[in-house]
Amino acid sequence: MNISSIVVKTVPKYIDEVVQALKDCEVCDYHMHDKEGRVIITIEGEGVSEELDKLRIIEAIPHVITADMQMAYSEDELDAHMEVIANGDAVPKMLNDDDVKLSDIQYNGDLKKKDDLSTFTKKFDKTQR
Repeated sequence: MNISSIVVKTVPKYIDEVVQALKDCEVCDYHMHDKEGRVIITIEGEGVSEELDKLRIIEAIPHVITADMQMAYSEDELDAHMEVIANGDAVPKMLNDDDVKLSDIQYNGDLKKKDDLSTFTKKFDKTQR
């Protein structure tokens, strides 16, 4: 199970409307908001893809300017990755290969690249653990 906190931002004059929409949308749990237009919610999902689907619903609520994940926790995935790390090489073999060009190494962990986030999460959820 994944649990992530989200900071939702809106224009202060729409805060009551956005808070009510978040409470009614059934994809998140509302926790608090301030007069500046910031709202704290959490979402849960079986995997990152499910959380991303819920985040998209929240982003589509009228007057939501942004909805950004701040913290994420996944007990099962963390345990699985720790086991892989404990039983494997600390440094991927590719990084110790002098023949590998730096331009051939791809970094896929930037969650700010939302166009690629959907593909990344689907691959991440299917990772053998």
